[in-house]
Amino acid sequence: MSEKSPQSTDITEVLETVEDVSPERNGLDRLISRGARGAAWMILFAMGISVVEVFLRYGFNSPTSWVHETVVFLVATSFALGGPAALAKNSHIRVKVLYDNVGPRMRHWMDRFNDLVILGFCITMSYAAFHLFWRASHNPMGDWQLERSGTSWNPPIPGLLKGIILFALLLMTVQALLHFIQSLRATPEERT
Repeated sequence: MSEKSPQSTDITEVLETVEDVSPERNGLDRLISRGARGAAWMILFAMGISVVEVFLRYGFNSPTSWVHETVVFLVATSFALGGPAALAKNSHIRVKVLYDNVGPRMRHWMDRFNDLVILGFCITMSYAAFHLFWRASHNPMGDWQLERSGTSWNPPIPGLLKGIILFALLLMTVQALLHFIQSLRATPEERT
C-alpha cells in the first residue's frame, strides 16, 4: 500500500481547484489553451538567445545586431497571445466582491453582462488594431509594405507585431462572442 506524501496531496488539490476555477468553455478555448502552452516556450527561447548574446558580447567582444529585436518580438508575441489564453481559461482579472455575495440567478446575469462587456471591448480593440495594422502594412500609395524597425538589421518586426496583435484581438472577439452565446443559452443552475 503506497501512501501519498502530504506535499503531493496539496499539489493535487491545488490543481483541481485551479481547474474548477478556470474551466475552458468550448472547443476553441481548449484549442487556444493547448496553443498557449506551446507559445509559452517563446519566452524560454528569448531567454536562451539573450544568454548567448551576453556570452558573445562580453566573452568574445562580438555583439549581434539581431538578438534585442528578436527578444522583443518573441516576448511581445507571447504577451499578445496571453489575452486569448487568459480568456480561454477564464483567468482574467475580476473583482469578486459583488459576485461572491449574490445568488446563482444574479451571478448568471452578471456573467451575461461580463461576457457582453468583453465582447464590446474586443470588437472595439479589434477595430483599432485593424487600423494600426493597415498603416503598418501598407505604404502611402496603398501597396503592401510592412513597417520596419529602422535599425541596422531593419526587420519588419513592428508590422508583424501589429498583425499578431490584430490576430489575437480577432481571436478574442470570436471567443467572447461564443462565450456570450453560451451565457445566453445557459440556465442559472448551469453557471455555478
